[in-house]
Amino acid sequence: MTFTTKTISSLQRYVETQVTRIKSSENYRAIVNMPPLKRWTTVAALFLLSQLVVFGSLYLVFGEIVVIGFFASILAGLATGLGALPALFFKDISKNLFNSMLGAAAGVMLAATAFSLLVPGMAYGNQIWPGQGIYIVSLGMLIGAVFLHYADRQLPHVHLDSIADTDLASLNKVWLFIIAITIHNFPEGMSVGVSFGSGEMKNGVVLAIAIALQNIPEGLAVALPLVGLGYNKWRAVGIATATGLVEPVGGLLGITMVTVFQPILPLAMGFAAGAMLFVISEEIIPETHANGRSRYATFALMIGFIIMMVLDNMLG
Repeated sequence: MTFTTKTISSLQRYVETQVTRIKSSENYRAIVNMPPLKRWTTVAALFLLSQLVVFGSLYLVFGEIVVIGFFASILAGLATGLGALPALFFKDISKNLFNSMLGAAAGVMLAATAFSLLVPGMAYGNQIWPGQGIYIVSLGMLIGAVFLHYADRQLPHVHLDSIADTDLASLNKVWLFIIAITIHNFPEGMSVGVSFGSGEMKNGVVLAIAIALQNIPEGLAVALPLVGLGYNKWRAVGIATATGLVEPVGGLLGITMVTVFQPILPLAMGFAAGAMLFVISEEIIPETHANGRSRYATFALMIGFIIMMVLDNMLG
């Protein structure tokens, strides 16, 4: 725990230093001193300009599909902030309700992994290496799981089921938990990017919806402990939203990688599927049963799986 506490303290000091540097800059002070309407108009204009540069550059270099995939991964990541909004009004929610939300999220992710990653991944694998698609995807799954296992071991954090413990009622523990959420959001964003990179818009859309739905209870799980520890409610929502913004990074990496190196697509789809299955089995399902068997979560998982399966069929 000494190592992890020092790590979190260093991270907090780094963030505080960067915030102080930004606030002390002349440009920041100039914007802050503007009248409110002009200030917010300037901020909005700068944001829109930055997005125009980013998306325009992506379109010129990689084409339309990369832009759409990157945008979809941004929306999926922002769903974390949407899920955090109830923290503005509540400090706690029913355990059965939260377990049901997590169970439904697990079902949605399982269906999306199966129908939007594994099945098309094997199909693409068979096109490139006839009869070998299943083995290529299986190899990718194992690599994805090992990658998450390694990240899990090397980076200090606490697991999702710790939100059920009173031991989480400390700032360091909460930040370790936030790091865990951020770690797991990266491969989720990557899965969206890889799916769009396959050229199949339907699979990308289905997976983006699945990840967005899964991010909603995660956002709530981040925001509620922060509010309980006395954080400003809007700041807690902002921190929860920020944990999801690593997904566009993973999404952009995934989609550009498979667009430029098309032959690795089946391996990449397997990698994304393995990473997602690791998160479901290691984090989400254990949390729904942390205090004993939860029938609510079990049925919610099945309902989530069915809804995602129907959606996939409708979009097909």
